[in-house]
Amino acid sequence: MEIKTKNSKPKFQFAFTKENYIWMAIGVVLLFLGYILLIGGGSKDPDTFNYALFNTRRLVISPILIILGLVVEVYAIMKKGKQSTEE
Repeated sequence: MEIKTKNSKPKFQFAFTKENYIWMAIGVVLLFLGYILLIGGGSKDPDTFNYALFNTRRLVISPILIILGLVVEVYAIMKKGKQSTEE
């Protein structure tokens, strides 16, 4: 975005501020943790059933973290940074 100030060259501003990038990093960490919690639970023998597949960590906690991470990412993208009022 280009902002022209009085008697000066155009000043360029980035679309996101430092705060947006911090929120994006938090969202990525939440997504990463959610996907890490989904890992595992396999069985070495395909003929035996592993009940670890249906534990609370995989069915409740990790989907909540993934959805929360997505919500934080949307918030980070939509959050409007503070505009400088130099005129």
